[in-house]
Amino acid sequence: MSALISSSAGTMADRELKVGGYARFTSTDYPGELAAVVFVQGCPWRCGYCHNPHLQPRDVAPAIAWRDMLAFLAGRAGLLDAVVFSGGEPTLDPALEDAMRSVKALGFKVGLHTAGIYPERLKQVLPLTDWVGLDIKTSFEAYDEITGVSGSAQAARTAARLVIESGVPYEFRTTIHPRLTTPRHLAALVEQISGMGCETYALQDFRSVGCRSQDLINSASEGVLHGELAGQVKSRFRQFTLRQANG
Repeated sequence: MSALISSSAGTMADRELKVGGYARFTSTDYPGELAAVVFVQGCPWRCGYCHNPHLQPRDVAPAIAWRDMLAFLAGRAGLLDAVVFSGGEPTLDPALEDAMRSVKALGFKVGLHTAGIYPERLKQVLPLTDWVGLDIKTSFEAYDEITGVSGSAQAARTAARLVIESGVPYEFRTTIHPRLTTPRHLAALVEQISGMGCETYALQDFRSVGCRSQDLINSASEGVLHGELAGQVKSRFRQFTLRQANG
């Protein structure tokens, strides 16, 4: 799309969700449902193990116009159960709420993948969501080391409380890289989120696919989430999932 467009057209574009890509079909991104995934462009955090680093910049052209994305989804109505908004960080986009409403109008359930970066925006869209996957990076005192952004833990903590108190079905999940999230970090995190009332939690091994940090790839060790460690975590939650790299 040309940057030389009229001011009125620019205003319309600003109201459209900036789509960085999409997945036509998935059975793993919304528990128990067949879904399409819409990847929203832009994220202010710079987690080294990010598997979608191409979605971090906001100032790039969309991969597909939202109106075209919506037309594609309309053609999938009755074939899929849900649409998941992922990223990047979906709550960064001011058009997310309208996009969710449009998807609901087509008869889909709405899923959201978020790191809780913008709690106030998350609060606005929670009533429109049917399921939330919240990425909890590490224990709150160690957050800045992973995100690269000062004060990031405050946003994550607030978002965690919002999700728990909303009554919307959810999963908190943490990606484990042995260099970034140690057993000590994990133990502290488990205490923090279980103390908030979190009941559904998942641990997942770091996967190298998409990661741009060769140092993290070289220092990763498969199966770091061994049975004993996972067992200690599992006992603190009503529902627990372990996703191993070699699984």
